[in-house]
Amino acid sequence: MNLAYRWDIFCRVIDNYGDIGVCWRLAADLAQRGAQVRLWVDDASALAWMAPEALAGDWPGVHVLPWNDAIDSRVLGSLAPADVWVEAFGCEIPPPFLSHRLTQPLITGASPVWINLEYLSAESFAERSHGLASPVLQGMARGQTKFFFYPGFTAPSGGLLREPDLWSRQENFNRSAWLAEQGIRWQGEHLVSLFCYEPPALPSLLAQWRQDPQPTLLLVTPGRAAAAMRDALSAIGPAASMGDALQIVELAPMRQTDFDRLLWACDLNLVRGEDSVVRALWAGKPFIWQIYPQHDDAHHAKLRAFLDVLGAPASLRQTHLVWNGIVDDALPQMSEAIAPWAAWTLRTREQLRTQDDLATRLEVFVASKHAAGSDRSGRR
Repeated sequence: MNLAYRWDIFCRVIDNYGDIGVCWRLAADLAQRGAQVRLWVDDASALAWMAPEALAGDWPGVHVLPWNDAIDSRVLGSLAPADVWVEAFGCEIPPPFLSHRLTQPLITGASPVWINLEYLSAESFAERSHGLASPVLQGMARGQTKFFFYPGFTAPSGGLLREPDLWSRQENFNRSAWLAEQGIRWQGEHLVSLFCYEPPALPSLLAQWRQDPQPTLLLVTPGRAAAAMRDALSAIGPAASMGDALQIVELAPMRQTDFDRLLWACDLNLVRGEDSVVRALWAGKPFIWQIYPQHDDAHHAKLRAFLDVLGAPASLRQTHLVWNGIVDDALPQMSEAIAPWAAWTLRTREQLRTQDDLATRLEVFVASKHAAGSDRSGRR
């Protein structure tokens, strides 16, 4: 499907790189399919390394705009109305934007399709709520209709982000050449990536690798992961007392496309948050996911639902619970555990590949709403 709709995607950055990471991937994916996308974001600083061309205005089909421009009538007056509005992760379109757009004559004869793009979840409520209408009952937009859109791992959900050219790029990937380009000296060690918050089991895992007969090269992403790694090393003491089979490389910030390559290159990926767990699945390598921790422990149910829906083997399930601090237990010996995990990951990836991706499902959904037609009140 190649419907050249114009999209307005709204993003407020709350969790480090997750919000902007997902929104940027979606914007770039839609643009690759022929759409024109405006990404309204309150903090675009991560794009300086995630997708530097975006901030320079040199990404075909995508225009990154500061959030405050969405309340500036002069800016809005210079822009063509969009066919689709996407509120990402519960953020709300600024009232001045709504006021400007909803008081204009409708050029296309239909209101924009207004989508509330939710967080990724494997919980059953996500399937039940996916695609449901939510009438706006008050405010400037009263009478309009929003639609819930839940990304997910099953056919009745909103799917997962997956670019049309992902498989060809992955098949042509040369691990040795890419590592050399990054200045990483790899001599056949077991390669592991670390992108995490502060997993309580990290010190014990580093200690395990120090004593493992197989050397491990740990590639650590900057920010919280690097800080957690240093704290964990301090907790377990000097390497001389435990062995030196573990070597560590602290990475510089990298493009989103190179983060994907990092996951393709490694034998085990320790990932965090919503965007990277999907990329770890597509990488087809064993992974452990640290889910975003919530103060009320709601993430416990979310993690268990993920493991249930994808049929994770018992050892991987237990490792996830330990890694996320949900149970207090010892990690398995990683060098022995990852072989069955690898088979599960590849099998799961192949199952997910048979489903339509998130951007495709969004396009189909939007096309169906436009085809049904709507007036300014949002009646279908």
